Amino acid sequence: MKPGQFTYHAPRELGEALELLQEFGDEAKVLAGGQSLMPMLNFRLARVDHLVDINRLGGRLGEPRFDAGTITIPALVRQRQLERSEETARVLPVLTEALRQVAHPQIRNRGTICGSLAHADPAAELPSVLSVLDATFTLVSARGTRTVAAADFFLFHLTTVLEPDEILLEVSVRRPPPNQFSAFREFATRRGDFALAGVAALCEVDGDGVVTECRIAAAGVAPVPQRLRAVEGLVTGSRLGETSASEIADAARAEVEPTSDIHASATYRSRLTGVLVNRALVDIRTKQEAAHA
Repeated sequence: MKPGQFTYHAPRELGEALELLQEFGDEAKVLAGGQSLMPMLNFRLARVDHLVDINRLGGRLGEPRFDAGTITIPALVRQRQLERSEETARVLPVLTEALRQVAHPQIRNRGTICGSLAHADPAAELPSVLSVLDATFTLVSARGTRTVAAADFFLFHLTTVLEPDEILLEVSVRRPPPNQFSAFREFATRRGDFALAGVAALCEVDGDGVVTECRIAAAGVAPVPQRLRAVEGLVTGSRLGETSASEIADAARAEVEPTSDIHASATYRSRLTGVLVNRALVDIRTKQEAAHA
């Protein structure tokens, strides 16, 4: 199938793009990578009267910034670009691990980080990763700029706080301290498919190896990335490996309430979440031990 008729706009300045969005409101959509939007238009799952292509804005919107205290990912940074970045692998390894699981290389060549976040598919990898990284989202419109915490950005399945006239300009995270270790795990029936469930996790440890902070988010088991607070509480205050795997798995399963579909039952997804949480924590422990070897 092909999309319905629409008017194509290719602004060359951010201000011009924002004016178009302000003028057309709900009738317009932003095109960046197009790896989510275009299939939806082709299958008539979404309709649009005005398509605002921001790819010609370029400049700083296409390059990540690794500053002293913050890593910033603007709207036109491609997934493949960060996946291949040595700086990203060194500073934000959990993001690199997750990007390698996103669909296929052809998709990642065009798909943008911010586009995936704005699309907000709860089964996608990046929303859960940016949630555990406590990212800050910068939204811009002709009315001005506002920042939103990751915990407040995702509202429901494919729904965020973005207003029709706003663009997700960039997402930023604080540079992790050296005592922070992270991991990403997911399971899909075929390479490149949406995962049946996924888990992003990070832990900060003190000099004795005790976890001082733990953040874990699950993907594919709720309408938004779900923080597993009970599991975080079990892990925090102890050394990794001290809490039994069965206790952690039970806590994870008790927190999630996934739905059944043609790919997996709710029970299977719940059990899978427990398995993935334990695997992610084992990965973190292995990295911690390697760092102190």
